[in-house]
Amino acid sequence: MAARGLGRGLGRLGRSLCGRPGRPGRPGRGLSACPAAQPGSYEARSALAAREPPAFWGPLAREALVWDAPYHTVWDCDFGRGRVGWFLGGRLNVSVNCLDQHVQKSPESVALIWERDEPGTEVRITYRELLETTCRLANTLKRHGVRRGDRVAIYMPVSPLAVAAMLACARIGAVHTVVFAGFSAESLAGRINDAKCKVVITFNQGLRGGRVVELKKIVDEAVKHCPTVQHVLVAHRTDNKVHMGHLDIPLEEEMAKEDPVCAPESMGSEDMLFLLYTSGSTGTPKGLVHTQAGYLLYAALTHKLVFDYRPGDVFGCVADIGWITGHSYVVYGPLCNGATSVLFESTPVYPDAGRYWEMVQRLKINQFYGAPTAVRLLLKYGDSWVKKYDRSSLRTLGSVGEPINFEAWEWLHKVVGDGRCTLVDTWWQTETGGICIAPRPSEEGAEILPGMAMRPFFGIVPVLMDEKGKVVEGGNISGALCLSQAWPGMARTIYGDHQRFMEAYFKPYPGHYFTGDGAYRTEDGYYQITGRMDDVINISGHRLGTAEIEDAMANHPAVPETAVIGYPHDIKGEGAFAFIVLKDNTGDTDAVVKELKSAVATKIAKYAVPDQILVVKRLPKTRSGKVMRRLLRKIITGRTQDLGDITTLEDPSVITEILSAYQKYKDKQAASQ
Repeated sequence: MAARGLGRGLGRLGRSLCGRPGRPGRPGRGLSACPAAQPGSYEARSALAAREPPAFWGPLAREALVWDAPYHTVWDCDFGRGRVGWFLGGRLNVSVNCLDQHVQKSPESVALIWERDEPGTEVRITYRELLETTCRLANTLKRHGVRRGDRVAIYMPVSPLAVAAMLACARIGAVHTVVFAGFSAESLAGRINDAKCKVVITFNQGLRGGRVVELKKIVDEAVKHCPTVQHVLVAHRTDNKVHMGHLDIPLEEEMAKEDPVCAPESMGSEDMLFLLYTSGSTGTPKGLVHTQAGYLLYAALTHKLVFDYRPGDVFGCVADIGWITGHSYVVYGPLCNGATSVLFESTPVYPDAGRYWEMVQRLKINQFYGAPTAVRLLLKYGDSWVKKYDRSSLRTLGSVGEPINFEAWEWLHKVVGDGRCTLVDTWWQTETGGICIAPRPSEEGAEILPGMAMRPFFGIVPVLMDEKGKVVEGGNISGALCLSQAWPGMARTIYGDHQRFMEAYFKPYPGHYFTGDGAYRTEDGYYQITGRMDDVINISGHRLGTAEIEDAMANHPAVPETAVIGYPHDIKGEGAFAFIVLKDNTGDTDAVVKELKSAVATKIAKYAVPDQILVVKRLPKTRSGKVMRRLLRKIITGRTQDLGDITTLEDPSVITEILSAYQKYKDKQAASQ
């Protein structure tokens, strides 16, 4: 079947929505092909997607994706039962959509630019080379027993081989779960065991910010506790030798023996594509399931329209592939669109604070997508590191992972973008699969307000709910952010636990998907995200359940009780603040604090270690024994004049106790500086 580009599908949809079916749109501009002067064209598309999802998504999917067999039903969704299904009956292969179709048309166009940790040593990979690498890796997986439906863990930093590993799984119908290569052995083992992975793919070592990361050693420690793992495929990022045990296979050697051609599996639209673990408000990470066609279409469409991607652009998303941002906007969205996608292996300040902007100049990046944490960090280094480099190639700047504060937004817009680039502050989640609220797409030249995600994407229908579970209408109001209608990119379930999926997302507000976030809606109908509403904190864009940190510390013999909350942090956005109760006979308090930090780093990851740990005599609890974390949050943010309802507090004097301990802690910190 001839490959059909996303641009063609979007162009056709755009023309039909504009009511000018006989007139071709500008090539490569997709939905933007609608004449800007056409009144209500953005609203018309939004209204159609909200009113008649099949009429909006059906033609798009038919034209934008390469199908083996057509679908018979565009959607079958019921939020009441947590049932989500798109493009039923259709069959396709995601790797064919991301690779083969582009190799047929333009084999030597660049798919990936690997910006390695070592500055100025980028490597360009063409679509032909990426397809051949993917096929060799796919054949290697098959030779070592991986079959359709088997799960494969990928514990690798950002690299072309990591992308090929994801696409190789997609090619043979295996399910990948990428685990961020900063997670500890214990976190890795937990994810491998939950998914029952058959194979782990890793590197001997990683490089990040000039430092060596011992990836293979971490995998060795993890797989001791993973009975389902049959093989560990080990690639080489450095020349250093590592221990190779009975499970271990040198990946490059095996791939060299394989054929560079691998027949793709034909997958059903709703077959599993990947699992990605995210933190919840309990201590157990949840494996969110994303499927084939709907996810791919949504990732490609949002990539094209939110960032104004045009053929020939160099798209620079600096996220790690271990997170959903890396899945959707480093790998699947850009590659489905035939884009050149940048893989960033390093850190924003290695070897200096000009790293991003030197890379923009050298690679001529057109779209730059990163996290507010990095922006806040670089802002403190001053403007000179930015202005030292030519950033004239940039057209679109994007923010992802957490709400961006006004100062960071202004600096990104005025200093990095010289006031001329479109800045899109995007809101979405691992669960949503792709961007749900962003300033673009919109009418041509429509306003963009600082620090605000603003406009729902096509097919996203947000509502705000009050404390009683009622929809609140109008503007200038806040509430729980829910989505009232299914969209193709959303997660389908939690792996092995659909009941938990229902309880987390559909039970709180029946008939709606509950995002877990609060939002404010302006008089003009724009949305601003106000932050998490549950016990999940957002550290540098990484969501982490406070219960996970508490569980990691609770095993210490000197700590009977602990409570963790999020608090405002200048760089990270949010930091973790831990309150701990020690047993009466505990000797060296400082030693215990040090051991607790080490335990969190070992059990979860270094980024999860609390910035502050305060020893208290007891925690504020209700009469039923529940810790009132909102009171702890108010104490450390200086809002003790407004504690709210404390009638359920077992002993109100605990507040004075904790305030006194916190003041002594602050005085001690001030004296040591």
